[in-house]
Amino acid sequence: MSIQESDAEAVRVWLVERTYSDDEQNLIILTYATPDGERYFRKERALTSFGDVRDTTAAVDAAPTNLGHVDDSETRQQYAAEATRMRDAHDPNDVI
Repeated sequence: MSIQESDAEAVRVWLVERTYSDDEQNLIILTYATPDGERYFRKERALTSFGDVRDTTAAVDAAPTNLGHVDDSETRQQYAAEATRMRDAHDPNDVI
Protein backbone atom coordinates (compact mmCIF):
# COMPACT_ATOMS: atom_id res chain seq x y z
CA MET A 1 0.00 0.00 0.00
CA SER A 2 1.40 3.40 -0.93
CA ILE A 3 1.46 6.44 1.35
CA GLN A 4 -1.23 8.13 -0.77
CA GLU A 5 -3.53 5.12 -0.41
CA SER A 6 -3.18 5.05 3.37
CA ASP A 7 -3.76 8.83 3.55
CA ALA A 8 -6.92 8.43 1.47
CA GLU A 9 -8.26 5.92 3.98
CA ALA A 10 -7.66 8.17 7.00
CA VAL A 11 -10.75 9.24 8.91
CA ARG A 12 -11.02 12.78 10.28
CA VAL A 13 -12.01 12.82 13.93
CA TRP A 14 -12.70 15.85 16.14
CA LEU A 15 -11.70 16.54 19.75
CA VAL A 16 -14.58 15.66 22.05
CA GLU A 17 -12.94 15.15 25.43
CA ARG A 18 -9.72 15.97 27.28
CA THR A 19 -9.19 14.28 30.62
CA TYR A 20 -6.37 13.82 33.07
CA SER A 21 -5.61 10.30 34.21
CA ASP A 22 -6.27 9.51 37.87
CA ASP A 23 -3.94 6.50 37.67
CA GLU A 24 -0.92 8.07 36.01
CA GLN A 25 0.58 11.39 37.00
CA ASN A 26 1.07 13.81 34.09
CA LEU A 27 -0.99 11.78 31.61
CA ILE A 28 -3.53 13.57 29.43
CA ILE A 29 -6.09 11.53 27.51
CA LEU A 30 -7.46 13.10 24.34
CA THR A 31 -10.55 11.58 22.77
CA TYR A 32 -11.48 12.41 19.19
CA ALA A 33 -14.67 11.17 17.48
CA THR A 34 -16.41 11.12 14.15
CA PRO A 35 -19.27 13.64 13.74
CA ASP A 36 -21.82 10.81 13.93
CA GLY A 37 -20.35 9.74 17.30
CA GLU A 38 -20.04 6.13 16.11
CA ARG A 39 -16.24 5.85 16.19
CA TYR A 40 -13.52 7.31 18.39
CA PHE A 41 -9.75 7.68 18.54
CA ARG A 42 -7.96 7.91 21.87
CA LYS A 43 -4.57 9.51 22.24
CA GLU A 44 -2.58 9.48 25.48
CA ARG A 45 0.06 12.10 26.05
CA ALA A 46 2.57 11.96 28.88
CA LEU A 47 3.96 15.32 29.94
CA THR A 48 7.55 14.90 30.97
CA SER A 49 7.96 18.45 32.28
CA PHE A 50 6.14 21.76 32.60
CA GLY A 51 7.99 22.91 29.50
CA ASP A 52 6.70 19.91 27.52
CA VAL A 53 3.66 21.62 26.05
CA ARG A 54 2.47 20.25 22.73
CA ASP A 55 -0.38 21.64 20.71
CA THR A 56 -3.71 19.87 20.70
CA THR A 57 -5.56 20.41 17.44
CA ALA A 58 -9.30 20.48 16.84
CA ALA A 59 -9.07 17.42 14.59
CA VAL A 60 -6.70 14.67 13.57
CA ASP A 61 -6.76 12.11 10.79
CA ALA A 62 -6.66 8.55 12.10
CA ALA A 63 -6.27 5.22 10.37
CA PRO A 64 -9.54 3.25 10.41
CA THR A 65 -7.75 0.40 12.20
CA ASN A 66 -7.03 2.76 15.11
CA LEU A 67 -10.69 3.69 15.65
CA GLY A 68 -12.88 2.11 18.30
CA HIS A 69 -16.65 1.78 18.16
CA VAL A 70 -18.84 3.60 20.67
CA ASP A 71 -21.35 1.09 22.06
CA ASP A 72 -23.18 3.29 24.57
CA SER A 73 -25.93 5.41 22.96
CA GLU A 74 -25.58 8.24 25.51
CA THR A 75 -21.83 8.50 24.87
CA ARG A 76 -22.43 8.27 21.12
CA GLN A 77 -24.88 11.21 21.28
CA GLN A 78 -22.46 13.22 23.43
CA TYR A 79 -19.56 12.56 21.06
CA ALA A 80 -21.68 13.38 18.00
CA ALA A 81 -22.81 16.70 19.48
CA GLU A 82 -19.30 17.75 20.52
CA ALA A 83 -17.59 16.57 17.31
CA THR A 84 -20.16 18.45 15.23
CA ARG A 85 -19.75 21.57 17.36
CA MET A 86 -15.96 21.43 17.00
CA ARG A 87 -16.20 20.85 13.23
CA ASP A 88 -18.56 23.81 12.83
CA ALA A 89 -16.48 26.15 15.01
CA HIS A 90 -12.89 25.26 14.08
CA ASP A 91 -10.56 24.42 11.26
CA PRO A 92 -8.94 21.00 11.77
CA ASN A 93 -5.52 22.50 12.58
CA ASP A 94 -6.82 25.07 15.10
CA VAL A 95 -5.00 24.73 18.41
CA ILE A 96 -7.46 23.99 21.20
